[in-house]
Amino acid sequence: MTEQTTTATPAMQALPDGEAELSLVVRLPWEDVARLGQEAGRLAAQMQRPVTLDEAVSHRLRSARASAAHARPAGEQPAAVSALPRVSGGSAG
Repeated sequence: MTEQTTTATPAMQALPDGEAELSLVVRLPWEDVARLGQEAGRLAAQMQRPVTLDEAVSHRLRSARASAAHARPAGEQPAAVSALPRVSGGSAG
């Protein structure tokens, strides 16, 4: 199954609620697909309705983003990056 097909769906589109929808293809090991299925099952039980793998992935990404939001204030550079020396245009040798 190495042949890829082109769809008429745009790769990204704006949604009326202010969010964006991205279409992409991801290659995953079967173990990760199984974990996504388990996540979809948990989410379906919580929401009391069927849930697709797409919804499970979206939920997982949103919950990961929300839990990491406190990690660093917006605009703040990590110390390791801001402490790197600047590279000049000349050769060092």
